[in-house]
Amino acid sequence: MSGTRPAFNDPMRILVTGGTGVVGTRTLDRLIANGHTVRLVSRNANEDARQWKTNVEAWPANVADATGLKGAADDCDLVLHIAGIVAESPPKLTYTTVNVDGTRNIIREAERARVGRFIYISSLGADTGKSDYHRSKREGEEIAKKFDGGWIIVRLANVFGPGDEVLSLVLNMMRTSPAIPMIDVGEDRFQPIWVDDAAKAIAAAVERPDLHGKVLEVAGADVTSMGELLDKMEKITGRRPVRIPIPGFLARAGTVLADAAGVSLPVSESQITMLREGNVIRSAGGNALVGVFKITPTPLDVGLKLLSESQPEQLPEEGVGALEKKRIWTDIVGSKLTPEELFAHFCLSFDEVTPNTMDTSIEPGSRSVIEDGATLTMALPLRGTVQVRANEVTGHSATLVTLKGHPLAGAVRFLAEQRGECVRFEAQVFHRAANVGDWILMNTLGGFMQTATWVSLVERMIHVSRGKAPRGVQQESEILDDEQSRRVDEWLRELTSSRRAREAATTSPRNPDQTVAADSARHSQDDTGSARTTDKTSQQPDAQTESRRST
Repeated sequence: MSGTRPAFNDPMRILVTGGTGVVGTRTLDRLIANGHTVRLVSRNANEDARQWKTNVEAWPANVADATGLKGAADDCDLVLHIAGIVAESPPKLTYTTVNVDGTRNIIREAERARVGRFIYISSLGADTGKSDYHRSKREGEEIAKKFDGGWIIVRLANVFGPGDEVLSLVLNMMRTSPAIPMIDVGEDRFQPIWVDDAAKAIAAAVERPDLHGKVLEVAGADVTSMGELLDKMEKITGRRPVRIPIPGFLARAGTVLADAAGVSLPVSESQITMLREGNVIRSAGGNALVGVFKITPTPLDVGLKLLSESQPEQLPEEGVGALEKKRIWTDIVGSKLTPEELFAHFCLSFDEVTPNTMDTSIEPGSRSVIEDGATLTMALPLRGTVQVRANEVTGHSATLVTLKGHPLAGAVRFLAEQRGECVRFEAQVFHRAANVGDWILMNTLGGFMQTATWVSLVERMIHVSRGKAPRGVQQESEILDDEQSRRVDEWLRELTSSRRAREAATTSPRNPDQTVAADSARHSQDDTGSARTTDKTSQQPDAQTESRRST
C-alpha cells in the first residue's frame, strides 16, 4: 500500500463483513458503484461474490473464528463491520460469539494489518436498550471505540428491505395468512429506514474520515407503529387478515417456551423486547441521514411499495422433500403464429392466458407482463397471494422463480419452439414444498390443482395459436435424483446471481448531495489535514496510524 491516505472519493479497498445480508448487499452495490473494491468476508464468500460482476474479492471466513480472519485485512484501507445477528441459534451463533467476540476478532485483524479506519454498524437503541441483542451491540460499540485508529459508529434503525426479518415477514403473513398476531395493540413506535437509504448512508460514511470518533444515528423520516404499518400493507396487498392482539408478556413467554422445546419461531424474545422498547431517534444530534449525509429519506409509503415487489428468491435447495419435475406440453399443428410470436403473446398477455384460479391483478398496480426482472403477483386457492420473478427471459423462453412466501421452492420455465412441422408450447415445473405444511398440501389437493392450472394455461395457448393439437395436452412427472437435483439447484442459483448482478450494475454512483457534504468536510480541514470539530471524542489517524498504510 502507498503511504498516502486515499482522498475522500478516491477508490479504496474495503474489507466488509456481513456483506450478504439485507443491509450488506445493497451497501456493496453502492460501494462498487462508487468505484471501490470490496473484500467480502462470509462463510460462502466464493459463491456469494458471484452476485457482483467486478470489484469483489472473496474471503471465506466466519467473524466468530479469529483464525480464519487472519490476513483478511491485508492491503485494505478501511474495515466495514456489518455482520451481526438479531436472533440466536445456540451453541454456535449467539450474541456473544457473533456480535461481541466477532467484533473483537475483526478489530484485532484490522489492527494487525495496520488498517487506519474502522466503521461499526450498530443498532438504534444500543445505548439504552435492555434486550440481549442491544446489550451485545452496546458491547460491540465499546470495543469499536478502542480501535487503534479512526472509528465511526453508525446506529441504524429498523432496516426494511428484501428478506428482512420484520417487515418482510409481516408482509408475507399479510399475503398468505388469515390472521396476524399483534403484540398488545400494535402501538409501539419505531422509525424504519428503507434499505437503500441505509446503504447510501454507510457508503457516504466510508468517504468521510472527518467523522472519525462520532456515533451517528440513522433512521427513516416517518415514525410509525405496527398497527399503522398493517393499515398501509392492507392498501398495498388488497387483503385484510384478522388482527389478533397478544399481550406482550404472553408473546415473550411463548418464545421462551418455544426455544426451550426446540421449536423455531419467526421472532425471538429479544426481538419482542426491542419492539416494546420503541426504536426512534431521541438524541440531540438528530437523524444523521439528513443532517450529516444530506440524504433525502424514502417516504415510508414508497418504501413499503418497493418492499412488496422485491422479496428474495426461494430456491429448491431451501425447500423440503424430493425435487419434482413436471412437464406439461402440447404440439400445435397449423399454428398461425411462429414460436417467437406465440411466446411474445404469452409474455404480453400473461394475465389473459392464465386460468381464473390464478388472479394476477390481486394487488393494486401489480405487473402482469413477463419481462426480465419483473415480479409477478397472483392469488392461489387455499394459499393467498404469492409471487414469482422472471429471472431469465429470451425470445422463446422465460424462467419464473418463486419468492419468499410462496408454497413452493423452485421455478417454472415456459418455452415455445419449432418441432418439425409443429410448434411446441411447454411448461416445465421444478419444485419442492417450501415447508412441511405446504408439503402436506401439495401431496393432497395442491399437486392436483397445480397440474390442472398449467394444463389449462397450455390449452389456452393452443387457442391463441389458432392451430390444432391432435394429441391434446400431454404431461409427465418425475422425482429427480441427487445429481439431477444438484444441476437444477446450480442452474437456478446462477440465474438468481446473474439477475442480482444486473441489478447491482444499475446502482447509480454517489449522490451529488453526498459529494457536496464530502467537499464541505474537506474545506473544513486545516493545512495539516486534521478535521476541525467540537466533538471531544473525534479523532483523525495520527502519524503512527498513517504509517500503518505504508506496510
